[in-house]
Order: sequence, then C-alpha cells, then structure tokens
Amino acid sequence: MTIRSNKKTKNEVSLQDPIGVDKEGNEISLLDILGTETDKVLDEVELKIQIKKLYQKMASVLKNRERIVLQLRYGLVNDGSKTQREIAKLLGISRSYVSRIEKRAIKKLSKAFNHNTKKIKDKSDK
Repeated sequence: MTIRSNKKTKNEVSLQDPIGVDKEGNEISLLDILGTETDKVLDEVELKIQIKKLYQKMASVLKNRERIVLQLRYGLVNDGSKTQREIAKLLGISRSYVSRIEKRAIKKLSKAFNHNTKKIKDKSDK
C-alpha cells in the first residue's frame, strides 16, 4: 500500500523545492523562476476583499432600485456597464431620474464607507 501511495506523489513538484543554484550559490526554487511578485498577489487579494466589502455595503445601505442602477451602470453584474439611457429604458424611468438615483446611491455608499473608516480610526486612537 505505501509503495502505491508513494508512487502517486513521486511525480509531484512543490513550488518551494530547490531546483538549482544561482551564480552566488543561493538555492533557486521554481517559485523564484516563475517570478510572481508578492505585491501583485497581495494587491489581488486586497482587491477581492474590497469588492466583497462593496457588495456588503451595497446590500445593507442601498435600496433595491439604487443597487440595480449601480450594478447596471458600472457593470457589477455579468453584462458589463450600461449607459443611463439604456438603464432608463430597462426600468421605464427617465434618464435624468437614473442620474439622480446613481448620484444618491454613490453618496450613500461614500458616507457609509467614510463612517466605517472614522469608527476604525477612533478605535485605534483609544
């Protein structure tokens, strides 16, 4: 049994496994050669966290119509972004009303995020 299980892992390679040495005698791993920048990975993770926070705020702060307008306007759903005129036609309202809804929704989100930032700052000051 152990021979079979070892045979399966025999062909596996870890990104941290040393594969050679450089001119200065330092070990080189596959991860070093692939060249993934840690900043790029961290930025991607941070972006996903921020997107999740945005969706949570949108769900808790905005009314249904405001959420729909922002999702359509900025392509937060699968179709991509739409113009105010296209959204107005979809919802059966005027383009100027779509504009007002959009502005109000952005203002609410901005206020909610700034309020949270202020709370976090106040806690760290104590």
